[in-house]
Amino acid sequence: MKIIYAVLTAALLSACHPKTPDDAPKAAYAPSAHQPTVPELTALGRAMFVEPSLSASGRTSCASCHSPDNAFSPNNNLAVQLGGGDGRTEGTRAAPSLRYIQNVPAFTEHYHDDDGDDSVDAGPTGGHNWDGRVQTAHEQALGPLLSPREMGNKDEAAVLAKLKAGPLAPQFRKVFGEDVFERPRAAMQGALMALEVFQESPAEFYPYTSKYDAFLRKQTTLSAQELRGMQLFNDETKGNCASCHIGRISPGGVFPQFTDYGLINIGVPRNRQLAVNADPAYYDLGLCGPDRTDLKDHKEYCGAFKTPSLRNVALRKVFFHNGSFTSLEQVIRFYVTRDTTPQKWYQGGRKFDDQPAGMDANVNREAPFGGKPGDKPTLNEREIADMVAFLKTLTDGYQVKN
Repeated sequence: MKIIYAVLTAALLSACHPKTPDDAPKAAYAPSAHQPTVPELTALGRAMFVEPSLSASGRTSCASCHSPDNAFSPNNNLAVQLGGGDGRTEGTRAAPSLRYIQNVPAFTEHYHDDDGDDSVDAGPTGGHNWDGRVQTAHEQALGPLLSPREMGNKDEAAVLAKLKAGPLAPQFRKVFGEDVFERPRAAMQGALMALEVFQESPAEFYPYTSKYDAFLRKQTTLSAQELRGMQLFNDETKGNCASCHIGRISPGGVFPQFTDYGLINIGVPRNRQLAVNADPAYYDLGLCGPDRTDLKDHKEYCGAFKTPSLRNVALRKVFFHNGSFTSLEQVIRFYVTRDTTPQKWYQGGRKFDDQPAGMDANVNREAPFGGKPGDKPTLNEREIADMVAFLKTLTDGYQVKN
């Protein structure tokens, strides 16, 4: 992983010296007589990540929604986070963890695994954000800065004005040159590059230090309950989690990310506590809108959201794109009883109540889903507890006993 990080960073840094004027169409990342080093960019990106003065309210930073102390996910139990120009505007989607997204592929409607068999089309896959609309980590770094529901800046000029007038200006000039703010476009690209390089730091964003990683390295063993949970996780007739949350080492030796990067509709219930859902005509349909617009006419994609990594999932306080669930036990119960006890999850007498009628065919029916009302769930309460025990082994920070 350190080799991959070095290669990526070298590719980014190769663009640091522009060969054209700053106002030219192909201006590079940032002008500087001094080529920034990886440690300099990482330190600057880390400082920017926790700096609230870069927001319109002056109270919101990247870390407000992606806490470094909680695997870069929220450290509160809010379904969606607050931001915007006043710092109190409610978001529409739960903030995901930023860990283990270093290998996210670019979005494509037709994804083929790198396994030598191109006959299997995995469908819509890749991209950043819940709907996959952002193609790169560089582009993703800009989104929250300008989002009216996140950091709330009007435009890039507003971001640069705050950076120039704020406490990070001396550090920014040291990294990119004293005249960097005289070249606004390149300065903005430099800011995004610093955030991007920071988020590619292995020790902070993909450390692979969970108990499960130690187990894969044969440095520890799992308990009987954790092993039972792992077996249920992988069993295609029981949990069947590994069909989307891949947990094996790849043929190339890469440790698992616990996601296939796919986008899928699993019929998550409507979260009626969200302000945006006070409008009964509003539906968040993920891949086909409203935040993503290029696929709005692909009704077959409606309701599909990104399959998140399950690494550090036990640290989360809320789950799914709308933060509608509050415990791992509840999540697993939903999976195994969605179709056998639908009245437990849906209101108003209609199943799949967070999408317009007529889209039920979009919802995934594979195990552990399936069955009809009154059928026996695929997992009992003991098995659910076993699954939770296994999922807790995916939390980073495990100390191997000598």
